[in-house]
Amino acid sequence: MKIQKLTIENRAKVYALLKLAFTGSNHEAGLVQKLHENGRSIHEWVCIHTGKAIAYIAFTHAYHGNDICGLHLAPMAVAPDFQKQGVGSELLRFALRQEAIKSQPLFVLGEPAFYKKFGFEPCSSPICPFDTNNTHFLSRENTTVANFIVGYEPEFKPVAKPSGPQGKKRRPR
Repeated sequence: MKIQKLTIENRAKVYALLKLAFTGSNHEAGLVQKLHENGRSIHEWVCIHTGKAIAYIAFTHAYHGNDICGLHLAPMAVAPDFQKQGVGSELLRFALRQEAIKSQPLFVLGEPAFYKKFGFEPCSSPICPFDTNNTHFLSRENTTVANFIVGYEPEFKPVAKPSGPQGKKRRPR
């Protein structure tokens, strides 16, 4: 297993991994693809094993208004065949040691029991727009006391759900 910065050549492998890891959702793969297409600043690494992407992690800017106030960890994924084997933990530990990451306030919307092992703590400020009670919103190296809604890159906007039934409506017979 080799951890490396994501290259353009490995992007398709990461999109496939994200579709596999987030079964039934194209949102994460679409999100990362849009971030790439729109030239957003992303700190990202991938684990390659036998030519396949088996794990991926990304960090994008977090905003207080127009000012950068840290980084968001999202998404992070591990191929189903490699889950529960420490691959994700190893990738996260590696990322947290990187110069561009280690000195920044970090935010993550995720499972508290997992992320607390890496120094993330419940976050009451800022407020996450995707987690109304900040129940799963955690931070690390966060000294913010100001109460504001943390901003994400525009590509993170929630996926709109279709309104009403899809397709042709049939009349009862």
